[in-house]
Amino acid sequence: MNFAGKVVLITGASSGIGAATAKQFAGLGANLALAGRNLDNLKEVASQCNSPSNKPLLLTGELTNEKDTEDILQKTISHYGRLDVLVNNAGILETGSIETTNLQQYDRLMNTNVRSIYHLTTLAVPHLIKTKGNVVNVSSVNGIRAFPGVLAYCMSKAAVDHFTRCAALDLASKQVRVNAVNPGVTITNLHKRGGMNQEQYEAFIRKSQETHALGRPGKPEEVAKTIVFLASDDASFITGATLPVDGGRHAMCPR
Repeated sequence: MNFAGKVVLITGASSGIGAATAKQFAGLGANLALAGRNLDNLKEVASQCNSPSNKPLLLTGELTNEKDTEDILQKTISHYGRLDVLVNNAGILETGSIETTNLQQYDRLMNTNVRSIYHLTTLAVPHLIKTKGNVVNVSSVNGIRAFPGVLAYCMSKAAVDHFTRCAALDLASKQVRVNAVNPGVTITNLHKRGGMNQEQYEAFIRKSQETHALGRPGKPEEVAKTIVFLASDDASFITGATLPVDGGRHAMCPR
């Protein structure tokens, strides 16, 4: 897989799966535009991107802010002159059941996890058509299977999956592919940012040994390598796919 000369825009690139994905693309020669909310974290990720040619372009902004989203896309095009791959990775997680959730939580999850992807992708499409590029969305096993206690999050990821399929069909005639990865529990800061304390998180990770068929949680690099594959020419006949990277969790049923 070779991305020399290709431009890759990754959102949520300052940590976790986004950071791991940036490093994978950099190692394959891609020109990177890394978007996130924390400039210091983006600089740290950029310092670890062993790109043989260019330093990554670092872009800060809040994707729920329409102007920030427009600026992220426009600055990428102004800097590089093209866009070949869009990785919609930015997202948040919050716990809440049908009894404990509220409209504010629903709006936060849907605005960050769905509306921002919808907006940025629509802005990117004209540029992706020019390059016959592609989109990879980062969804979740929660988009495939229902889990208690994360209602709005599950709904948001199910929406990402269907957005992936619909956009893939809309763009197929233009030779622009759209796919998604559906990670299981992955060792990142997502769950802590979603409200878990250290003790709860450690118990959650231990529980993952039972809830994933392969007996462990995933690593960001495992998801990143799948994203890079889907974005590469090796996946040239794959579009509209939502690919679990979840240690078999999507296939499990309690007995």
